[in-house]
Amino acid sequence: MIGRLKGKILQKLPPQLLIDVMGVGYEVDAPMSTFYQLPDKGEEVVLHTHLVVREDAQLLYGFYSLAERALFRQLIKINGVGPRLALTILSGMNASEFVLCVQDNDVAALVRLPGIGKKTAERLVIELRDKLQGDLPEATAGASMPVPERNVSSPTSDAVSALIALGYKPQEASKMVRAVDTADVTTEEIIRLSLQAAAKK
Repeated sequence: MIGRLKGKILQKLPPQLLIDVMGVGYEVDAPMSTFYQLPDKGEEVVLHTHLVVREDAQLLYGFYSLAERALFRQLIKINGVGPRLALTILSGMNASEFVLCVQDNDVAALVRLPGIGKKTAERLVIELRDKLQGDLPEATAGASMPVPERNVSSPTSDAVSALIALGYKPQEASKMVRAVDTADVTTEEIIRLSLQAAAKK
């Protein structure tokens, strides 16, 4: 099991990272909650990782904090929640916000996330309520989910592509990005603003 990576960020194409660890490039999928905390490309980062081994692929998922990874591991144990949906959840809200949703039985907040219907949201609340009573680990300093092709790369187009990879429909992703101010901001910031706006609807 690969549990931790320390290396230089070669590429940031949400939700995928390419990390150079002593000359070996690791493709890592990460939630937006991790992307928001990453240093710039070319700088060193430490990620807490989770490896998923399937018959056809080995998937490596990376998280900036132990709390994110702990929640990811709890989520993928739930029936009907795979790694991709778990990343979507952690992209729409951070670990602390998710724990509050579960503790407050806030099903409405969960169903605003793509791919989560009312039944899945209710199952998450019921099955995780007791397991999330204690604190998640404190934050410290898996082939992967497909990343759409980027023919014309710009922060706006990359943000739309990332939202699609996280489960939003193309038309919905474009609409979300158009609804926010994208002038002179990074891809990660556009995604953050788009997800925040969607969560308030």
